[in-house]
Amino acid sequence: MSRADRSAMLTIPPVLLVASLIAWASGQGGTRALGIPIFAVVVAMAFVVQWVAFIPAYLRQTEKFFDITGSITYMAVAGTAILLGPRPCGRSWLLFGLIAVWAIRLGTFLFRRVRSARRDRRFDEIKPSFPRFLLTWTLQGLWVSLTLAAALAAITTSVRRPLGVFAWVGLCLWLIGFAVEVLADRQKTQFKSDVGNKGRFIHAGLWSWSRHPNYFGEILVWIGVAVIASPVLQGWQWAALISPVFVILLLTRISGIPMLERHADETWSGQDDYESYKRRTSILVPRPPRREKPRRPID
Repeated sequence: MSRADRSAMLTIPPVLLVASLIAWASGQGGTRALGIPIFAVVVAMAFVVQWVAFIPAYLRQTEKFFDITGSITYMAVAGTAILLGPRPCGRSWLLFGLIAVWAIRLGTFLFRRVRSARRDRRFDEIKPSFPRFLLTWTLQGLWVSLTLAAALAAITTSVRRPLGVFAWVGLCLWLIGFAVEVLADRQKTQFKSDVGNKGRFIHAGLWSWSRHPNYFGEILVWIGVAVIASPVLQGWQWAALISPVFVILLLTRISGIPMLERHADETWSGQDDYESYKRRTSILVPRPPRREKPRRPID
């Protein structure tokens, strides 16, 4: 077993420990089924779905169903929380509806993209390794659990309050984020579909205001969900607000922006138009491009 394989196997227990701690903390004050917090039940379900899907994926050496499985898991986990939890209220249905819309849209978009490209380069080195591929699916279970934590805590809690200003503020944030994410993805898809743009980078539309507008939209979506959920959280359930923090850290520090920026630098670094684009354009939060100071001629 290689060092990378051993590292993957050793990483799985800490991942499960983190999920267990969040399930324990956020499940406090929530409803139970057979003495077990429903929050913990649905978090366990998130991992079981990934491990079941991993088996045929590894045997067939394919990553084509990875993203769509994640989206299905989001809806299945949230839906199970609705079914097993206390009688759903307006907040529960609102959260479930927003999660379902987001998951269906993103899952189908990613599935079509992978099917069109016929592969996802992130998995090229991982698929042949049982431990590393298993870790990837396990991490998706953690991703689902942490991202959904605030919504699940609100759905399963015994506290019920009518929708108020927090719900409407959160909904507005979600709508803005969702619109930005959808528009950014559509603009990039249209750009890549033009054969004349082969080998070029997108720097028009929302992408002229941000180098990663889709990630900005994604972050707003989950901040909105957390704002909607927050009025019914209490005690240890406040730990569930790790949801937007996790999304921000994931996209800005771990697998999102750093990976794409590194790939872009490897592809276009040194090209004047690309270097100018990087200097002028915000890395995440959309804003008008900065004006570049004219360079003084060298005597």
